[in-house]
Amino acid sequence: MYESYYGFKAKPFQLKPDPHFFYGSKGHKRAMAYLDYGLSQGEGFIVITGEIGAGKTTLMRNLFAKLEADNIHAAQIVTTHVDSDDILRMVAAAFGLAFEDASKSTLLTRLEQFFRQCHTQGKRALLVVDEAQNLTPRAVEELRMLSNFQTSEASLLQTFLLGQPEFRKTLLSGDMQQLVQRVIATYHLGPLDAAETRAYIEHRLQTVGWRGYPAIADEAYVAIHAYSGGIPRRINTLCDRLFLMGYLEELHRFGGAEVAAVIADIQQEFALPDDLAHTGKNHPMASADVAATPVPEQALPVLDNMNERLSKMELSVVSILDAVKKIVSAPRSRNSPEEEA
Repeated sequence: MYESYYGFKAKPFQLKPDPHFFYGSKGHKRAMAYLDYGLSQGEGFIVITGEIGAGKTTLMRNLFAKLEADNIHAAQIVTTHVDSDDILRMVAAAFGLAFEDASKSTLLTRLEQFFRQCHTQGKRALLVVDEAQNLTPRAVEELRMLSNFQTSEASLLQTFLLGQPEFRKTLLSGDMQQLVQRVIATYHLGPLDAAETRAYIEHRLQTVGWRGYPAIADEAYVAIHAYSGGIPRRINTLCDRLFLMGYLEELHRFGGAEVAAVIADIQQEFALPDDLAHTGKNHPMASADVAATPVPEQALPVLDNMNERLSKMELSVVSILDAVKKIVSAPRSRNSPEEEA
C-alpha cells in the first residue's frame, strides 16, 4: 500500500481506534480531564457524548492505556438495543463471569460478589459502556441499580457512559432523575476546528514517520476540514483515500484539486443509480444535488464497512501492480534454446 511508497512505518489513517494515534485537541483534553476527575472520585457516572466518529472510543482506549491494572479492574461493553436482563449478562461477561442460563437474581449476586472481591484485593471495578444511546430506559435503570453496590466507605462500581448526542435526551427524560443525580461529570465532545484538523492530520502522519513528504498544501487542509466537518473518522477516511490515490498516481504533493477529486469519488460511490436519478425531482429518493452533498451521518457506518472492503480489494490491486512493475523493470534473461530455435 502507500505506507511503503511514502516511507511510513504504519498506516496513519486506519479506522480502528488506536491510543498510539491519540491527538489531544482542546475538546479531547477537556474530556480526558473529566475522565481523570471521575477516576479520582471513584464513584458515580461520567457521561461523554459526541457525534459518530468524534473520537469517543479512541479517548477511552487512551484512558485504558494509562490505567494501573493493579488498582483498577476495567471492563468495556458496546451496547445494542438490549433489554434489562441482557445488559446484566453483558456486564457479567465483560468482567469474565459466567452468565449463560443465569437468572437476574443470580447475575446480580455474582456481580456483587465479584465487586466485593475486587474491593478486598484493593482494586476498583470500572465499567465503560460504549454506544450508550442504544440503551433502553430499563437497561439504564439496571446500570443505576448496580451503582447501589457499596461498602460503608466506598462504592464498588464506577461507570462511564459514552454515547451519541441523543443519549442526552434519554438522560433528560423524567424517568432518569435518579441516575442524573449520580452523574458527577458530563461533557460533549465536539468536532475539530480548522487549525486542529490540520494539526490532527500532521500528528497522525508524524507518528508514522512523515517529515513533510509528500507535501500537503494549505488549500488541501482547508478542503479536508470543509468536507469532514472536523470529525476525526471522516478525516481518516478521506485522507486514507487521498494517500492511496497518491500512491497509484505517484504524486509527491497534495493540493485542493487532489482532495476534490477524492471527495468526488467518494460521493459518486453514494450517488443514486441512473434509474432513480432520472425518475424526476418529485421522486422521494431523487435529488439533483445528491452527488454534491456530504455523505449523510447515517451512511457513515456503511461507508466505514465499504472502505474496509475496498481497502482489501485495493491491497490486492496494489500487490499486482508491484509485481508488474518488478517484471517490467527486471533485466530480460537470455532466450531459452526452444526460443532460439
